[in-house]
Amino acid sequence: AAVDVSPDEIAVLQYTGGTTGVPKGAMLSHRALVANTLQCRSWFTNLQDERGVFMTVMPLFHVYGLTVAMLLAVQSAASLILEPQFDLKHVLSDIQKFKPDTFPGAPRIYNAIINSPLATKYDLRSIRACISGSAPLLVETARKFKEMTGGHLVEGYGLTEAAPVTHCNPLFGSGKQKVGSIGVPFPDVEAKIVDLETGSREAPVGEIGELVLRGPQLMDGYYEKPEETAQTLRDGWLHTGDIARVDDDGYFFIVDRKKEMIIVSGFNVYPREVEEVLATHPAVLESAAIGVPHPIKGEEVKAFVVLKPGTTATADAIVAHCRESLAPFKVPREIEFRESLPKTLIGKVLRRSLAEEESAKRSAAKA
Repeated sequence: AAVDVSPDEIAVLQYTGGTTGVPKGAMLSHRALVANTLQCRSWFTNLQDERGVFMTVMPLFHVYGLTVAMLLAVQSAASLILEPQFDLKHVLSDIQKFKPDTFPGAPRIYNAIINSPLATKYDLRSIRACISGSAPLLVETARKFKEMTGGHLVEGYGLTEAAPVTHCNPLFGSGKQKVGSIGVPFPDVEAKIVDLETGSREAPVGEIGELVLRGPQLMDGYYEKPEETAQTLRDGWLHTGDIARVDDDGYFFIVDRKKEMIIVSGFNVYPREVEEVLATHPAVLESAAIGVPHPIKGEEVKAFVVLKPGTTATADAIVAHCRESLAPFKVPREIEFRESLPKTLIGKVLRRSLAEEESAKRSAAKA
């Protein structure tokens, strides 16, 4: 029997990754998912119905894979190559074999490709458009990926509560890409920066504050969590918890998560800024910066670093590298080398886990 479904009904309970606490189910309606799929379609101006070939390593249970890989492929009647797991050799082989033109993913996927000698053995030139989401895209990654494939790799931004994409850099046409920026708002998305204290005063161009959003793809709230919903959705605006700024051209820049900001002697340090500099060191594969307690400064910066296979670097050399580009209070005071960093299923580095681990270690040392 036919089932009546209205656009306002809930299509998905999409659970957030829990990187800032207990996972919450974002209630996404059919209207929200259709709206975001059509917003994405407007961005991929190269897409022609029935002609596209998508590839995804992103799991479809993640909101980014759900909308940008699956729903957009369905909407445009494209082929969709599903990679069951991120096996680099298998992915490279399938790119050569199936010639995808659209490859939405996360930075860790593009990072692995640009850092692997294997990648040079395969033909990756079919790739035309990649939107990177779910974690910050480092400048070096975007530059090297374009060199290697000829395709456009641009950073977008979204969050589960917005089904998910709200911003992106232009992929094609006359719009300029600003590497390091999340780009401009999608059609029908309103975005502004508000002050961190009250969340109600709109900040002027260039000033740092919290990013808030309004648009047709917003969730209806968190499932059975009215208090959390009231905190996040205020007067029709979604408060993202991300610290950002907007420039004169209307391009937005995510500075960091509100809860992960490090305060050194009263000065704000944003982990991403430190990680961007660490990424330019030739031996660094990936890194994470956190704040650790300091008796006088309040906090200071500590960095966890994973080196590229076959390379070596000392902590002193990495600190010296940071000094060349960072203000003294932003330079990591301690470097800890790791084989790997804790990540979510989709590859977002869990700074919070590192901070908790560090806190437990320091407590044990005092005991």
